[in-house]
Amino acid sequence: MSTPQRPQTGANVFLNPDSQCAKWYREAIQFIPAGTSKANLYMRPHPLYVRGGTGCWATDLEGVERLDCVNNFTALIHGHAFSPVVQAVTAQLTRGTNFAFSTPEELLLAKLLVERIAGLDMVRFGNSGTEAVMMAIKAARAFTGRDRIAKFEGAYHGYYDDVQVSFHSTPPAWGPDDAPASLASSGGIPKHRVQETLVLPWNDADSTERLLVRHKNEIAAVIVDPLANRMGFIPPAPGFLAHLREVTRAHGILVIFDEVISLRVGYSGAQGRYGGDPDLTAMGKITGGGFPVGATGGKAAVMAVFDPGTRGPRILSGGTFSANPVTMTAGLAAMQAMDRATFARLEDMGARLRQRLNEVFRKSGQPGQATGDGSLFRLMPIGRPLRNYRDSVEPGADARSSRLFMALLDAGIMVNDNGLGCLSTPMGEAELDRIQAALERALATLAGG
Repeated sequence: MSTPQRPQTGANVFLNPDSQCAKWYREAIQFIPAGTSKANLYMRPHPLYVRGGTGCWATDLEGVERLDCVNNFTALIHGHAFSPVVQAVTAQLTRGTNFAFSTPEELLLAKLLVERIAGLDMVRFGNSGTEAVMMAIKAARAFTGRDRIAKFEGAYHGYYDDVQVSFHSTPPAWGPDDAPASLASSGGIPKHRVQETLVLPWNDADSTERLLVRHKNEIAAVIVDPLANRMGFIPPAPGFLAHLREVTRAHGILVIFDEVISLRVGYSGAQGRYGGDPDLTAMGKITGGGFPVGATGGKAAVMAVFDPGTRGPRILSGGTFSANPVTMTAGLAAMQAMDRATFARLEDMGARLRQRLNEVFRKSGQPGQATGDGSLFRLMPIGRPLRNYRDSVEPGADARSSRLFMALLDAGIMVNDNGLGCLSTPMGEAELDRIQAALERALATLAGG
């Protein structure tokens, strides 16, 4: 095997028509639509294929090694091939990969999450963040006896029909600022499902209250991402979540936190940072240690809807691979390694990185900013302050973001094509330096046309 290369620039040889990536793509398009099931990171003329990764580095089929700040869309908080996870999973594989019955590993991971996160009394596991959100919504409906849900404009909550609504709305159709329109953000969603989802304006307490009170007898729950990626990691305004909790409690509406990504913010998740007192919490990504996972947790009275042995409206659900011992073992090893000190180190690194990247944007004279919290960051090619989703929508911003993504990839840094990035525990000062230098070079490249 050839020695991986870590170029400062010129890393995008995978784009060449005679590259290994191009060859694999030409065959893949015969069997897979667009040649990839990772359509949320689609690029032209063909995808980047990765052959492996170690720590915070990933190597493509051309032998080029890049600093991985995508970490499988924030799921790999310890990067690739984290030794405690590899060892724990290897041992579990010799004992079996799945059973039709419960295993101790499920209990151990559930206890860890409940002990750390204030909004959890009980937890139920699934296989993805989307599934966790779906089950939280079904639980809210069963508990309240109501059908509709509300969500915030610009927030993404997975591929469930009821939440694929208004997360990339555009000005021609998005309606008034204080009463956003409900718009399908994907094909294949029945029109009535779209219209049944009430869309709220983020960080507008008065308008949110007015809309919820107007529909108070219909709404089962408000789903909240306290640090929404698609919105640009715009944090809740001071007092906003407390006000939302007050309004919802007054009218018997549940609050669901989507912490599939934002659980990364700290030892107790985003709710430990921002408050909000959710009734239910959807989790995923880092809780699986690199394996498919979803988790729906919440207050005992609400979680009782999943218990087939109690009275009242029950939810009939299950999954062949839910709480499989391989995922539970991996998740337990990964989360045990994320103690308070480790979270604090990543938080400090993240804060310093965002400060440094914002200085790079300032010196470049190009519009842009680094948003985020904890180990999360987002490179936004927009200069103005961001308070809600509509502030993050600007003509040409998507194109600038795509160009920045490719320029960073060429400089040896992997982020998402919308600028999403995150740190992992193998990273240190050298990696922060490399990210800063890559952004400087990328912006210089873009300035040169």
